[in-house]
Amino acid sequence: MNIQFKKGVLELCVLSLLYHGEMYGYELTSRLSDAVSISDGTIYPLLRRMKTEGYVTTYLSESNEGPPRKYYKLTESGEKYKENLLMEWTALSKGVNKLIEGVKGNE
Repeated sequence: MNIQFKKGVLELCVLSLLYHGEMYGYELTSRLSDAVSISDGTIYPLLRRMKTEGYVTTYLSESNEGPPRKYYKLTESGEKYKENLLMEWTALSKGVNKLIEGVKGNE
């Protein structure tokens, strides 16, 4: 899949996952990897930017399996941003699907 296209939708995917509950970075990466091919190097810069912009907060929690884990939690601002991105994604995907179907119909 085109890297630029994928990066554009990953933000919405991360926000959507966090909307359903707090997660640590590796858990987010694993869940995203189930749907699309990504690397750790893609997610962590995105999470740092989202924290800087106030869409997520973080906290450390002890782990039985090693060092403490950094958990990411969606903020109220992040929830609003997710809803805006979702509306944009829905409109874009409907438009693209309409064009694709129109092209198929003209073949």
